[in-house]
Amino acid sequence: MEDGTEDLGRPRGSGHRTVPHTADLRVEAWAETVERCIAEAVRAAVESFADVSGAVAVAEREFEVTAATDEDLLVSVLDEAVYRLDADSEIPLETAVGPIRAEDGRRAATVRCRMADAARTPLVGAVPKAVSLHDLRLLGDSGGWTCAVTLDV
Repeated sequence: MEDGTEDLGRPRGSGHRTVPHTADLRVEAWAETVERCIAEAVRAAVESFADVSGAVAVAEREFEVTAATDEDLLVSVLDEAVYRLDADSEIPLETAVGPIRAEDGRRAATVRCRMADAARTPLVGAVPKAVSLHDLRLLGDSGGWTCAVTLDV
């Protein structure tokens, strides 16, 4: 289709957007892989409250996430981004997830982030305080992956 969407209504390639949600922040993301979809969700969350267009990386962080499901991994990665902002005043500029692997009956992944100093990054919206489990979605099929998550602001 000429508008950049496939017949199923899923945008092509990878990307993200925010969608209207009463009193909270709702983000949607899509990508060819689950790992990239999770990274796009982080990017959507960050761009909803910070103008990172001129931001410079001041640190690189690596952390492990483990969870029962891919949806729980999505929540864990977003929780870490919210935590880093609150505890270290850092904002993820770039996020790389994965690959996701099976580990002791759970899902696990290494996450790497290039971080900016939040004090030097203009805020343009409400800062997320927590990730909500309400209406959480992470789905994949032969056409790629999509996710939707609500963040409390």
